[in-house]
Amino acid sequence: MKIRILGSGTSSGVPRIGNDWGACDPNEPRNRRTRVSALVEHADTRILIDTGPDMREQLLAADVATVDAVLWTHDHADHCHGIDDLRQLFHNALAPVAGYARAETLASLRSRFDYVFAGRAGYRSTVVGAELPDRFEIGPVTVRCTDQPHGAILSAGLRFDADGGAIGYATDFSAVTAGMLDLYRGVDILIVDALRVAPHPTHPSLAQAIDFARNCGAARTVLIHMDHSMDYATLCRDLPEGIEPGYDGLELTL
Repeated sequence: MKIRILGSGTSSGVPRIGNDWGACDPNEPRNRRTRVSALVEHADTRILIDTGPDMREQLLAADVATVDAVLWTHDHADHCHGIDDLRQLFHNALAPVAGYARAETLASLRSRFDYVFAGRAGYRSTVVGAELPDRFEIGPVTVRCTDQPHGAILSAGLRFDADGGAIGYATDFSAVTAGMLDLYRGVDILIVDALRVAPHPTHPSLAQAIDFARNCGAARTVLIHMDHSMDYATLCRDLPEGIEPGYDGLELTL
């Protein structure tokens, strides 16, 4: 099983519009970050996490034309506003894409993007939506899920198990619950939100992300959802052993 970091940036990406690189070195390619998303692969199964506004370019870079399922963590714009580009995956597969989200997120997506799920004016629906359960199978991959506090809403925390290996994907959370620690405990790879060094009301800070990874006992931790204050080389220099910054296009294999 492997996971590819399609996008490692926060909602504004890096650089921000106006070529605002903040503290990030513009000469380091790994500082250029699109909106956060990932792709889990095992055998012939592909699972896409979120459909952000950069999804088209991300899937082109990964040379991916179809997926077996899409999992939405929540309905914020940087995680779902590329949903229209699932239409091409529908054309490539000659069948609607299976899309899963927690009940509240799914209801929001269906309301805002009803044509995606129900079709319109002679156009077929491109996604078959279903509620994301606490545990289910997608091909040979076992997917487990828990609800994570994310400010005033909840996001879906995800764990993927196959052939004795485990990958955790924890983005967009503002507090840690017992259910989260249980879900991610002992994973081989933990992908975790680390927005910035300074505290934030709806995302973990760098210190909080490091503490969370240690409490989970993750063998290897990769940071995502980073803003323009998080320089790649600086993080590589300062992070403790076993924790590293992610970047767009990074592939991690078990």
